[in-house]
Amino acid sequence: MALTKQEREEFLAEPHIAALAVDAEEGRAPLTVPIWYQYAPGADLWVMTGADSRKARLIKAAGRFSLMVERVEPTIRYVSVEGPVTETSPATLPQLRELAARYLPPEKVDGYVEYAWRDHGEQVVFHLRPERWVATDLGTV
Repeated sequence: MALTKQEREEFLAEPHIAALAVDAEEGRAPLTVPIWYQYAPGADLWVMTGADSRKARLIKAAGRFSLMVERVEPTIRYVSVEGPVTETSPATLPQLRELAARYLPPEKVDGYVEYAWRDHGEQVVFHLRPERWVATDLGTV
């Protein structure tokens, strides 16, 4: 069963690990990798990655990417969203903290943020405006 606009946006706003896909070089399949993301219903979503990573280079070249999130309980449900990059900017410490707090238990956030800010190198944030959605709940199968 297709999800309503509200259902798909609320599901995407939950802290799922997403599969990010972006067009790759000629002769290669799209790059598809797991990633943390941030989203609030009705807004653009954003991801953070290494500024010199293959993922960042491909997103810059393509100007767009897609994310897919899923769950298997209590029902099989997924949302896929695709759209253009609307903004690219250097990552900030508050953004890193916001993303870490979305996915980690509160007692782990400070340690992770300190480690990541120090050891992950320069990071960049890509904002995506959702244009195309595929959203389904398959019910209990």
